[in-house]
Amino acid sequence: MNIADIASQDYIEVDVGKRMGKVRSMFENGNPKGIIVTKDGEYEGVISEREVLQSHVEDDAKVAALIKPSRSAPAPRVSRDEDVRETARVLVESNAKVAPVFENDELWGVISSDALLEAVLENLDTLSVEDVYTDDPVTVSEDDGIGRALNQLREHGISRLPVLNENGFLTGVVTTHDIADFVIRENERMTTGDRAGDNNRMLDVPVYDIMNSPVQTTTLDTTAQEAVETMLGDDYAGLMVTPDDDDRVVIGVITKTDVLRALTFTEEERMDVQITNISMLDTITRESIVESIEDVSDKYADMQVMHAHVRFKEHKEKLRGTPLVHCQIRLRTNKGQVAGTGEGYGAENSFRVALDKLERNVLEVKGVTSDEEYRGQLLRKLNEL
Repeated sequence: MNIADIASQDYIEVDVGKRMGKVRSMFENGNPKGIIVTKDGEYEGVISEREVLQSHVEDDAKVAALIKPSRSAPAPRVSRDEDVRETARVLVESNAKVAPVFENDELWGVISSDALLEAVLENLDTLSVEDVYTDDPVTVSEDDGIGRALNQLREHGISRLPVLNENGFLTGVVTTHDIADFVIRENERMTTGDRAGDNNRMLDVPVYDIMNSPVQTTTLDTTAQEAVETMLGDDYAGLMVTPDDDDRVVIGVITKTDVLRALTFTEEERMDVQITNISMLDTITRESIVESIEDVSDKYADMQVMHAHVRFKEHKEKLRGTPLVHCQIRLRTNKGQVAGTGEGYGAENSFRVALDKLERNVLEVKGVTSDEEYRGQLLRKLNEL
């Protein structure tokens, strides 16, 4: 299936110098699927309606404030006759919700992640939540301050956190937008003088005060189709995953991006690797990343890697102009999910640290598996006595 019938020509085109207030009013007065940003008439990037309406950039700021620097990689783009798998890969690796569609090198329209998921919805009944979800979720407690939640979101490069009560049960979810909304509202209330110090105290406000509750959950045996229908219908970007018998215990998270990533899976012999924020690659290439992960995988033949996801995230800190980068590598294998994280100045350094941690974690999983196999053999021998 290609995207010829999925892509939409319902978009607006603005220059990077346009005021955000004008752009917001365009979305509020109509229903375009995306905004194409140009600079001196040349394509510069694309922004979704959600990004525009939910961003907290001041109305007087320019549209350029929402366009991330492309560094060495161009802004994402797809051909109108591109297939669904490649389009999903572009959206995932660009960490984008919308991509521009070109026909014969001319800008034709836009394609959104939601439109892509809606188009393949009927085919998602062959996948379960267990096939695509992320396990071992990062969590916060109800009493944790907003500052801690913000640090967790930034450190792990995620957009939502399950909130647990003192008994470890799921009671809510807090997202980056929840925190941004709260901070903006409080800043608008503040004045100078005695209230100026409230900025610091805002970060100490308990997560409980801003979290979303009750929580929309799903289970491992639910089909990806049902999960996506819930997300699209309720305008959620993700769902908490819980056991069948207790929706108070969170065991993972499934997002629209997880499902999009699954659309890129192939049955080719070469390992399927997804890279989020691929534009951050500096002295390392996509090919060398794939080869390095394959080297780790090949050392442990009994561990079959079905999919690998590499995520880069840039911090503000720099060393001689090179930014501090956080890298996470997550493997989906026949032994479960294994991950490794690391930080370094530049994408290559952070990847090498994360790869070393990943290999150590793979060895640990392999050791646990070996222990379980030995224990099974021992029990069988004892039963024979």
